Amino acid sequence: MNKRNSILRTSYAVRISHWLMVICFFLVAMSGLSWFFPSLNWLNGVLGGPQLARILHPFLGVAIFLFLAYMFLRLVKYNLPEAGDGKWFANVGQVMSGKHVDELDTGKYNPGQKLLFWGIMGLISLLLISGVVIWRPYFAPLFSIPLIRIGLFVHAASAVLLMLLIIGHIYLAFWVKGSVDSMATGYVSRKWARVHHPRWYRQATGEAEKKGQS
Repeated sequence: MNKRNSILRTSYAVRISHWLMVICFFLVAMSGLSWFFPSLNWLNGVLGGPQLARILHPFLGVAIFLFLAYMFLRLVKYNLPEAGDGKWFANVGQVMSGKHVDELDTGKYNPGQKLLFWGIMGLISLLLISGVVIWRPYFAPLFSIPLIRIGLFVHAASAVLLMLLIIGHIYLAFWVKGSVDSMATGYVSRKWARVHHPRWYRQATGEAEKKGQS
């Protein structure tokens, strides 16, 4: 991409955290599915077999949380609720059909992306807490059997919901042409920014200030 006609959307540190998190999530998800569905038991081979998978699974889960915690600190200010978010949801049908409503004036992340952001952060927090409760041999002995059973249920339910959110995230990333570039190169075209995130485009290019001075 010609950087002269593009804008930096995602910093190098956030991109590295994202892709390391993706690798860890893939390994954790595959090993988790191997235990959830007996017919998929062969998937634990991605972590070297059943025994090694049970050892590595929780540690990789903690790594995912740490990567996401870093991304949370870097991106949370762009994902806070705003007064105009309700209007975006009211017009979500047009947005999904590719019709861009200028009045929405989206910032760096649209309300749908914000919802995904908080959903992922909330579920990964539940996975961490429930994972500690059921983590043998380190922490599980500290909790009662009934609490461990609840932890197992919460962990499994949160994992399924998180995987569904991630699948939706992947689909939308490829559906909106140019989005993947943000996490691959860090840059998006000026045209893409103007169309999908006009308010962020003005802020990133300084056009808002220029208009105010004219």
